[in-house]
Amino acid sequence: MISIVIPALREEKALPATLDAVRAQLGDHEVIVADGGSGDRTCAIAECAGARIVRSPPGRARQMNAGARCARGEWLLFLHADTLLPTGALEAIASLPATVEAGCFHQTFNHPHPLLSVISRLHNWRCRATRIMYGDQAMFVRRRVFEELGGFPEAHLEDVRLSERLRKRAVPALLPAAVVTDARKFLAHGIIRSFARIVLILVCHRLGLPLAGRRFLEPVR
Repeated sequence: MISIVIPALREEKALPATLDAVRAQLGDHEVIVADGGSGDRTCAIAECAGARIVRSPPGRARQMNAGARCARGEWLLFLHADTLLPTGALEAIASLPATVEAGCFHQTFNHPHPLLSVISRLHNWRCRATRIMYGDQAMFVRRRVFEELGGFPEAHLEDVRLSERLRKRAVPALLPAAVVTDARKFLAHGIIRSFARIVLILVCHRLGLPLAGRRFLEPVR
């Protein structure tokens, strides 16, 4: 079984399409929506779609860890509430050999702006080169490995920090199909400005400096 863990906080707009894409998947799976205290229809939408609701203090890492603790699957697939799985995603994960402990998908945006296409290509190239996965690539990890590593570090850049631990064990699988991520944050903050903030955040993390450009980490609904 694959346990799909979706952290959500006031995601009534994006969540329906994400859950529709999950419902279209074949294969044995469960859906866990880890809610961080939404005051809108997020939980009602998740329940109507047959998802299990897990309550958690807000914070993406805390929410994903809470969802993982309730999961029953061999694989944990962490899916952002504004990201759509491609057709056959779960079948692709289930068919991976036992030697693969983690992985993710290629990524693209739901907006045709050419700069976003360039950012996606750079994003995917960076993953191949550094073995660092981002959360909007729909990271998946074998549950026993996730537990051995202590789950997501409950700090900013939880996806990068977990990836750094994972790549010490093995090369993550980068599956050829692409998830589709909502471009709302890039469009709201400006594409070039947003990309510059991402680079600044990663440089600060690499150098062990306080994170600059943290406005990019703030949610956009």
